[in-house]
Amino acid sequence: MRSLNVVRPLVGVLLILVSGLGGRLGAQTPSPTPTPTPTPSCERLIAQSLPETTIVAAEPVTGGSFTPPGSSNAMTGLPPFCRVAGVIAPTRESHILFEVWMPLEKWNGKFAGVGNGGWAGNISFGAMADQLRRGYATASTNTGHEAAPGLDMARFALEKPEQLIDFAYRSHHETAVKARSLVQEFYGRPAERAYFIGCSSGGYEGLMAAQRFPSDYDGIVAGAPANNWTRLMAGDLDGVLAVLNDPASHLPPPALGLLHRKALAACDDRDGVADGVIEDPRRCPFDPGTLVCAGDQQSPTCLTKPQA
Repeated sequence: MRSLNVVRPLVGVLLILVSGLGGRLGAQTPSPTPTPTPTPSCERLIAQSLPETTIVAAEPVTGGSFTPPGSSNAMTGLPPFCRVAGVIAPTRESHILFEVWMPLEKWNGKFAGVGNGGWAGNISFGAMADQLRRGYATASTNTGHEAAPGLDMARFALEKPEQLIDFAYRSHHETAVKARSLVQEFYGRPAERAYFIGCSSGGYEGLMAAQRFPSDYDGIVAGAPANNWTRLMAGDLDGVLAVLNDPASHLPPPALGLLHRKALAACDDRDGVADGVIEDPRRCPFDPGTLVCAGDQQSPTCLTKPQA
């Protein structure tokens, strides 16, 4: 025990001497220049191998603006980012387009997937730009089909049933998996948190992700979800059939405007405030029959009997 008590102060003195010597040597010998942290290479992601996926573009976007494919309107105010675009094909019918945008500077360490609207068919570039400006790595998909106009917007679901499955849930899951893999490869570490943000169809996409693939995201914002899609579409069709059942009952814009004005005049202030809103339509006794044309009266100041 006595020898140990002697050794302890000797070790302390030795450490002090070594420290002082190192300081003097450091003053005489220039310290090596620290090696800078390498900037992640965006272009190398073009060769990234992912299951059932083809990367078609991997490029830095540093000019502050970006014009989405097929558009002539540039998106501005964007921080520098790495843009990766690709196609996922889990089935022979599938053609899931997706893009992943990753900040080149000031990444907040998180990932945000964004949703679509209506029958989709387009990548949600605007929603991606919003998340990119907030520092997130972000991704979006066209849900597996190309948007079609008018009455053809849902035709893909009839002609290509696998694309209907892609639209229903598979495209967002595949995009989340591929995007998070690309984020990890690009930054050398996984995202600390992953979130999904969507409204309307994006809301149902968020609910579907929570139910089918709960490990894809740590948190989900499902705004105004178009929930229970089958019943929702059947309800829309029922209303359309009712309107088109009798061409004579069709309500053109002037007739709709007349109904709107007369209903507000009758019921707007029943809640005590005249604000252009009928608080509770169930308490509104307005009868469209009072607008039926009398004698030689002509629309748009009145309605025909079938319209009423």
